[in-house]
Amino acid sequence: MLAIQHIHHIAIICADYEKSKNFYTQILGFTIITEVYRASRDSYKLDLALNDTYVIELFSFPDPPSRVSQPEACGLRHLAFAVTDIVAATTHLNEHGISTEPIRTDEFTGKKFTFFEDPDHLPLELYQW
Repeated sequence: MLAIQHIHHIAIICADYEKSKNFYTQILGFTIITEVYRASRDSYKLDLALNDTYVIELFSFPDPPSRVSQPEACGLRHLAFAVTDIVAATTHLNEHGISTEPIRTDEFTGKKFTFFEDPDHLPLELYQW
């Protein structure tokens, strides 16, 4: 049996490195672990942590293709982040110019959630824990 312990990281490719770096660090609050420029690839690799746990690898590449579909296509649907106060979290995003969908309630868990997008339109979710 495969003994997976936990998710190690999520890799994201962005179109505008500085814009995405600002979004994930200044707006969402991830901290930078390591930032490396790889000249051979003309690419940055930014390792980000949440609560001191390595979570996201943010990559830049010259001219990456755009995301081809919205969340209902096959493949990764969205990334979800747990929050304790969804109203405060959506207010924070809105104050930084990030649009959020109306807050909904999960019919099975009774928990509140909403969706928003990163600078490259990657669908992200806030889920009140």
